[in-house]
Amino acid sequence: MLEFLALGSDPAAAKALAQELGGIAYLSTGDSAGRPFASLVRVAVAEPAVLAPAADLGLYLAYSRTMRSHPHNWSGPNPTPGLVGAFGLVRRSDLSHPEADAHWRDRHAPLALRIHIGMWAYTQCSIVHRFSGEAYDGVALCGFGSEDDLRQRFFDGPEGQQAIRDDVASFADTARSPRRVLCQEWTFR
Repeated sequence: MLEFLALGSDPAAAKALAQELGGIAYLSTGDSAGRPFASLVRVAVAEPAVLAPAADLGLYLAYSRTMRSHPHNWSGPNPTPGLVGAFGLVRRSDLSHPEADAHWRDRHAPLALRIHIGMWAYTQCSIVHRFSGEAYDGVALCGFGSEDDLRQRFFDGPEGQQAIRDDVASFADTARSPRRVLCQEWTFR
């Protein structure tokens, strides 16, 4: 699905905009100092300028791929149960966007679905066009039922953790890709 991603520093503005436009807001759960953003809004709109209040840190057009759906369809005035880790992706400089994206989709996603044993939802937002903000190639949204699941069941063990690290390093610039942001998800679709 093609949609806009708005990265911002104002979670309240992001939540209000997602609710008004029928989108999804990811709002940082803690201190966002040193993090690449405090909020992310995913929404399909005709005019991206309406996203300005929530896009002070970046505005992107992305192709979003659901690799694993939430076990339930959550929507409404309360956040989706659990926690989402939002991981920005900057590709390796020796790869084109299509090459890195194909690896992320075709090789990394199946590996991640097998090794991230506590992950109950996984969406890859592949950036097609950057209007403003950092030069990201994508954002991975990894949903977990609880913070304990995210922290304790992110990997199936040390071998899986190393396999993920090695695979990510084969297509992403791990030094330039931003730190993870832990978020609550609010779905208004």
